[in-house]
Amino acid sequence: MYRPVVMKAPLFAALDEETADRLMDSMTPLRLSRGEVVFREGDPGDSLYVIVSGKIKLARGSGDGRESLLSVLGPGEMFGELSLFDPGPRLSTGYVVSDTELISLGNDALRRFLGEHPEVAMQMLAGLAHRLRRTNEGMSDLVFTDVPGRVAKALLDLSDRFGRRTEDGVAVTHDLTQEELAQLVGASRETVNKALADFAHRGWLTLGAKSVVLLDTDRLRRRAR
Repeated sequence: MYRPVVMKAPLFAALDEETADRLMDSMTPLRLSRGEVVFREGDPGDSLYVIVSGKIKLARGSGDGRESLLSVLGPGEMFGELSLFDPGPRLSTGYVVSDTELISLGNDALRRFLGEHPEVAMQMLAGLAHRLRRTNEGMSDLVFTDVPGRVAKALLDLSDRFGRRTEDGVAVTHDLTQEELAQLVGASRETVNKALADFAHRGWLTLGAKSVVLLDTDRLRRRAR
């Protein structure tokens, strides 16, 4: 039932249908509600996860109690696999953003599977490289792009992955609170809210509860540069 979604994950992308089905059958399903934690920063990294439905956010904490939101992941995306290639404690905490279904696979079982299907390891490394590229872009944005530009870029990224085309524009149910959206762009909630209000005043978007409708993506793209 959820196979078309799961097949998007790097773990499955190189597999034929029969092999993919066998791997899915060997994985453990999980159902979690908003606010629950998949794993915490510092926990042993002993398994990876594929999102079937819902959203997960990965965040890192600081010594003074603040958090930095690293990424928001949705259906067909994978997380937790870094521990397979670099054994050690988790580097982030995985929070459930909206009611979520996951399937997980322990590292021991995954290593055995990769021994039989080495081509999958290349797909997984490609997925990690893509995530690293996005992280590097985010670090550059913090240095070279102002807050409104970062907000515009974050909204466009969320729309690419979670957006739905409507008569009015691109409806994006991101499920993030104002504080979480601010953490995602590395700014204060007040500054981010000011940028969103300005975009709304210009007619580029309309704001909703944990959602937004992008009315003028061309202007948002120009502002994100």
